[in-house]
Amino acid sequence: MTDATPTVRLSGLRLDRGGRTILDGIDLEVPRGSVVAVLGPSGCGKSTLLSALTGELQPAAGTVEVLGAPLPAGKRALLERRKSIGVLLQGNGLLTDLTAAENVALPLRAHTRLPDAVIRRLVEMKLHAVGLRAAADLFPRELSGGMARRVALARALALDPPLMLYDEPLTGLDPIASGVIMNLVSELNRTLGLTSVVVTHHVHETLPIADHAVMIADGRIVFSGTPAQLQASTDPLVLQFLRGEPDGPIPFDTTARRVEAA
Repeated sequence: MTDATPTVRLSGLRLDRGGRTILDGIDLEVPRGSVVAVLGPSGCGKSTLLSALTGELQPAAGTVEVLGAPLPAGKRALLERRKSIGVLLQGNGLLTDLTAAENVALPLRAHTRLPDAVIRRLVEMKLHAVGLRAAADLFPRELSGGMARRVALARALALDPPLMLYDEPLTGLDPIASGVIMNLVSELNRTLGLTSVVVTHHVHETLPIADHAVMIADGRIVFSGTPAQLQASTDPLVLQFLRGEPDGPIPFDTTARRVEAA
């Protein structure tokens, strides 16, 4: 990759699940070193988009390029590419019988042949980066929601991936913990030279750290621009989402809307 090569490039992307089209006509470039917020109501296909970026979901049409090249089709080659993609899961995904340090060490033990002493040092560094070095020996049940999310973030960073994907990183967190996580996303992106894609419906917490914002609705991208441009938009879809209005072009009950339309 060169500095001018987008870390992520989607062209004419269509994603299907269970015989139903979730997203269609998706064109998106994520510049290297940027934080891109992918916004939209629940069920609009934001997490489905992340599945395409990791190769979990194959496109029905179009192309997905990650880190300067199309995602490989072979399992072994795809696994190698995934080592360069860090993913913070919505539910953290921490193993309950392992300590915080042991959870962070998992990717290092699974994908490297580093000596134990080196792994321990790397784990200390990752936990220190998220402010939890003192919590290394705690189990997930002993951690608050915000602390558990930060341990999961440290684990996602274990292999030093150049691309980070965040799937609803603020789910279940109080305002203070949310602020801590968003600050970490911004600081880590800057200090480690990462590129970050943040999928979320938490607008006000995410826009201050974003370089670019994308909004998904009706199975397509309805907005792409700067956070300031998003907040100044007069598009009815954007306005309804930003204002949290129950009535508008984005239906609350899509099944009911389809029945009415029929």
